[in-house]
Amino acid sequence: MPYTKEEGGRLNNFAIEPEVYRAKAPTQAEKRNYVILAVLAVLLVGGLITVAVFASSAGAG
Repeated sequence: MPYTKEEGGRLNNFAIEPEVYRAKAPTQAEKRNYVILAVLAVLLVGGLITVAVFASSAGAG
């Protein structure tokens, strides 16, 4: 763990803060990828719900 020295020679063992930076806006390709992933996630969840409905109704009949 890195230490910093204060005036008078005392050691300070607090964490060193990382450099702060501004986030970049997503590019068109990244936005397209986000939309594709969102559609796939909705299809996956919808499919899981459909399977659960059919599986629960199959056991009741």
